[in-house]
Amino acid sequence: MNLHPEAVGRGVREWLGAVGHATRLLLRLITLLPAALRRPRLVVEQVHFLGNLSLAIISVSGLFVGFVLGLQGYYTLQRYGSSEALGLLVALSLVRELGPVVTALLFAGRAGTALTAEIGLMKSGEQLAAMEMMAVDPVQRVLAPRFIGGLIALPLLSAVFSAVGIIGGWLVGVVLIGVDPGAFWSQMQNGVEVFADVGNGVIKSVVFALTVTFVALLQGYLCQPTPEGVAHATTRTVVMASLAVLGLDFVLTALMFSI
Repeated sequence: MNLHPEAVGRGVREWLGAVGHATRLLLRLITLLPAALRRPRLVVEQVHFLGNLSLAIISVSGLFVGFVLGLQGYYTLQRYGSSEALGLLVALSLVRELGPVVTALLFAGRAGTALTAEIGLMKSGEQLAAMEMMAVDPVQRVLAPRFIGGLIALPLLSAVFSAVGIIGGWLVGVVLIGVDPGAFWSQMQNGVEVFADVGNGVIKSVVFALTVTFVALLQGYLCQPTPEGVAHATTRTVVMASLAVLGLDFVLTALMFSI
């Protein structure tokens, strides 16, 4: 396929324009955080909408991931006579990696699409334009509280996912299989470090929260004000947020283990 220089230049220019627009919106949202925090009712509503309504799927998913880790981890460690280290394996797998990553992916599929659809429907219904006509900044009034809500909700959901997953691993390993409960918890307590393991998981969850929430808001804010445009925007939110989470997970893991 032959690419004309004009088409390549146009594509690069459009891509650079989209990146510049997204960067300006992100910087504007960050500068509006103090003003949005002065209206805590809006932030609490968004934390409830994004976090509490996602709690069920996060908890159930964490429980079954813990079940699988307990089974797979036991049969793997048993080969080397280290089945007592099952608690350590389950805890490190969840707090370092699976907790933040799986929570972010589920958050993108449930809360991210809801954010995009909500903002897109407000745009297609000309509610955002009406706010601008009344001298109300839609970014400060609509986007900023949702941005803060996502930053708060996703790290909390990640902690819930990891905690429920550890309980699931305990149920399978100790209750069903028969691993010694003292060894299960003592190995976990001695092997998991607060700053090196839990702290890295918290950093990952915060970065993922910023990424997923911003992608969802950006797609809703820039979507075409039509039903088809809103549908395409929600699809782009899931795809872009999921790919961004997986890519950032590799980068963050490489940086954390190299320090």
